[in-house]
Amino acid sequence: MPSIKHNRKSKIIKLYVSIALAMIVWFLPRSIFPFEVTIVEQRVAAIFVLAACLWITEAIAIWTTSVMVIVLMHLSVSTSSFKFFMPPKDASSQILNQYGTFIYYKDIMATFADPIIMLFMGGFILAIAASKYKLDVGLAKALLKPFGTNSQMVLLGFIIMTAFFSMFMSNTATAAMMLAILSPVLISLPSDGKGKISLALAIPIAANVGGIGTPIGTPPNAIAIKYITEKLGTDVSFLGWMMVMVPIMLIILLFSWWILKTLFPFKQKEIKIQIQSGFEKSSKAYIVYGTFALTILLWITDKITGVNANVVALIPFGIFAVTGVITKQDLKLIDWDVLWLVAGGFALGVGLNETGLAQNLVQHIPFDSWPAMLMMIGAGLLCCLMSTFMSNTATAALLIPILAAAGTSMKDSLDALGGIPALLIGLALSASLAMALPISTPPNALAYAKGFIRQKDMATVGIIIGVFGMIVGYFILIMLGKFGLLSF
Repeated sequence: MPSIKHNRKSKIIKLYVSIALAMIVWFLPRSIFPFEVTIVEQRVAAIFVLAACLWITEAIAIWTTSVMVIVLMHLSVSTSSFKFFMPPKDASSQILNQYGTFIYYKDIMATFADPIIMLFMGGFILAIAASKYKLDVGLAKALLKPFGTNSQMVLLGFIIMTAFFSMFMSNTATAAMMLAILSPVLISLPSDGKGKISLALAIPIAANVGGIGTPIGTPPNAIAIKYITEKLGTDVSFLGWMMVMVPIMLIILLFSWWILKTLFPFKQKEIKIQIQSGFEKSSKAYIVYGTFALTILLWITDKITGVNANVVALIPFGIFAVTGVITKQDLKLIDWDVLWLVAGGFALGVGLNETGLAQNLVQHIPFDSWPAMLMMIGAGLLCCLMSTFMSNTATAALLIPILAAAGTSMKDSLDALGGIPALLIGLALSASLAMALPISTPPNALAYAKGFIRQKDMATVGIIIGVFGMIVGYFILIMLGKFGLLSF
């Protein structure tokens, strides 16, 4: 009880400190700023500080911070703000210039209906239907079978299967499902062997890494894609993303397998996996199987069919709703908190860009004088460090809009290294590779809660794989960029 009270008190203090810092930025005399800002830009800066503090401290749930960002922006920096936040109707041009540009309120509201949000919603619907009609467990049973009973191959099987599901499902749901399958196996292993540690660690590592493989695998991917699309004016195709990221993902996964079996070798040579249930055989189950296959096929052929991946994501929603596969009760299972979190990040990006604050910041930070390589990798390291201690989505939502503006300002020097795509994809990758602590990602927390992993082991493996992944990832991105292969 005392610890709960202490935790609540700590969160209240963090909340008040966050609000206080934001209010200081809001009410500071504009002359104190190191560069000229408008009144609207100052308000956006204050909202950004508040969001950053709350996302970092988690004084309130991170998705509620996103909702608050959207509400505050509507009320204070949009064309539908309170009248006392707006310039007088008869204001002179000088006063209007001091206020700056207000954001069209529909542009802020549109962040929750952004095509990327629809893409994620379609992914969630697929995952809910797959779980409801046992497609996920059936696939796990069928696809683990070829790996046999050799302990090291079973470890590889769990890594590959977890990563595969994480490409199309929430990494949290994937980790929960695979840990449920794995738990009886962990209990049966010798208590004095290290093999159970490698198996228990394999699930969160593969869930985190697997998410980088597709646009819907993890929210940082979606945030990066949105800003690549905005800055380049072209869509990032589903298959184009996979062709770049799946090879990186596979290299990291194979290295993870090697490091796990090396650091935590198995004492027994064989492991038998018993998965009781399999594919469900009913008319609705077959609808799910067919729709799942059709959706993935359309996603990876979007350049051929001409149907955008975001639009394809609505197909399973339509089919499942009409056929009764998904009911109104199932809709409650959608990860609405994730959607709001991503939308809040998009809204913050709209505020930074539409008011000119992001461009203003970039113009007064000497990015142009920095070597492009230093800026790119330094940003990735910062992203990985921040994401170790806070939500990877929140980290991406904070950093990607600013770095997107920075990348635009130094486009010529970045082009030789893959340009804005390499910069922003590198950030998304870095966010997903931050997995050194139980608090770093939900899959880490789920695996740690099982009691088979020490925090020291998670930190050791997480840091090694994170560093290796960043080296490999940035090397491949830069090489592809040099040869003009990041056009998607």
